[in-house]
Amino acid sequence: MRVLFVIDPIVGLKAYKDTSVAMMFALVARGHQVSVCHQGDLYIDEGRVMALTQAITLLPQADLHGQSWWEASGASAEVPLSSFAAVLMRKDPPFDMEYVYATHLLEFAQAQGAKVFNEGAAIRNHPEKLSITEFKQFTTPTLVTRSMARIKAFHDKHLDVIVKPLDGMGGTGIFRMRAGEINRNAILEALTHDGTRTIMAQRYIPEIVNGDKRILLIGGEAVPYCLARIPLAGETRGNLAAGGRGVAQPLSENDWAIARAVAPVLAARGLLLVGLDVIGNYMTEINVTSPTCFVEITEQTDFDVGARFAQALEVAVHG
Repeated sequence: MRVLFVIDPIVGLKAYKDTSVAMMFALVARGHQVSVCHQGDLYIDEGRVMALTQAITLLPQADLHGQSWWEASGASAEVPLSSFAAVLMRKDPPFDMEYVYATHLLEFAQAQGAKVFNEGAAIRNHPEKLSITEFKQFTTPTLVTRSMARIKAFHDKHLDVIVKPLDGMGGTGIFRMRAGEINRNAILEALTHDGTRTIMAQRYIPEIVNGDKRILLIGGEAVPYCLARIPLAGETRGNLAAGGRGVAQPLSENDWAIARAVAPVLAARGLLLVGLDVIGNYMTEINVTSPTCFVEITEQTDFDVGARFAQALEVAVHG
């Protein structure tokens, strides 16, 4: 089948660790063809959702640390999204208005027969930090508000809390406020833009020292290994982008309990691939835009995550 990736510029991808690239190689290994386009290449012409696309050939013996791991196959083409067997939305955040518009175009394309993963409406309706509030039984005490007074009261109650913007990624904008934090006012003024921007506050989870675990859900089922992103000494963020070290490990009983409860709910809503972030026994985020960690888990275990995803995509397309 022909698969279109809506993706960031391919020349900027770090192929040796990029999950989208791992997906591409897994699909090609199973006989499928890959094309790419950028978010800005999506458009509507006389009611039809189209894209300027480029078919690519992957070079199996290429050095993935370099740039020559792919080559264009033929000329670029402007085609309806519905002409592909599957469209994979793999554009990284920021989740700005351009991203929102793209989810609308993807939703319109689905109405015209395109099969999109993750579905446009499902991505749009599951903000990655807010979505955890649907599953309160698996979360640490959490407050979502723009009111600095409420956040201060929450901090006074729990003493040690994390505050973060709702649209951050890679650990950006995350602060830990311990009891007696002398910079509390400045932190909250900056994050809430003086009370005009909604943020999230959560009771601090000490188990972060053991890693911020990424659990992958594919086709409504959990991958049996997670990637624990272990913070640098003195850090409270385990994100790989913030210097965290990724260690693959089997899911714990609690991890399985969270995954089995959440996976079928999200899969039924059109989310083929989801990344759950779990610290200790608590779920802290539900990633639906472009979940990662395929390569790290595959390299450190006997489980080929890319192949599992390719199989799930085939089932989702053909039944």
